[in-house]
Amino acid sequence: MLTKQQQYILQEMGIPVWQERIKPNIATSEANTEAIASSMDVWEKLKQEAMSCTKCHLCGTRTNVVFGVGNPHAELVIVGEAPGANEDRLGEPFVGRAGQLLDAMLEAIDLQRKDIYICNILKCRPPNNRDPAPEEVAQCTPYLERQIGYIKPKLILAVGRIAAHYLLGVDTALGKLRGQRLKFANTETDLFVTYHPAYLLRNPRDKAKAYQDLLQVKAFLS
Repeated sequence: MLTKQQQYILQEMGIPVWQERIKPNIATSEANTEAIASSMDVWEKLKQEAMSCTKCHLCGTRTNVVFGVGNPHAELVIVGEAPGANEDRLGEPFVGRAGQLLDAMLEAIDLQRKDIYICNILKCRPPNNRDPAPEEVAQCTPYLERQIGYIKPKLILAVGRIAAHYLLGVDTALGKLRGQRLKFANTETDLFVTYHPAYLLRNPRDKAKAYQDLLQVKAFLS
């Protein structure tokens, strides 16, 4: 291939410069387009399946299914416990005061919601914001596992004790799980643990610890 300088000299000498015209590989382009469309179909089918789920009794008390929000190709997935009253009303995870604090926490490490994916262990709100029941988790976590399998994140951040326990299959105190590089279930996907924003609103003294956890996340993603 001629350099720009060589092309200039030949043009000044009146010598036509021959350049190979690369023909687009139509078959490859069409195959890539089909693959992208097929991938989107998988995600949309999963979402529609979750949105119409009636596998447990929570379907009778919910206002909205809270599937998740953000980038389905993100490097970071944040997983919480279950939707609360605001989430159930709006159909989006982590809204209200806890959501505002989560947004501020993300901004502290130069991230926004559009950069990551946010979801919960449960897609429907347990009445009175009680803890998820084991049978509810058993019916709902396959959706989460399929979400994570589709996204293939570099890192999962479990926020709160309940999310950490279900994702790791342990009952260890959250304080002892923080700061460790763990693994999601039986996969090779890395997982960190930190405090839930709702907990931090009640216990602001632990915000400094949560910030240290986020710096760990930022360093890992970098």
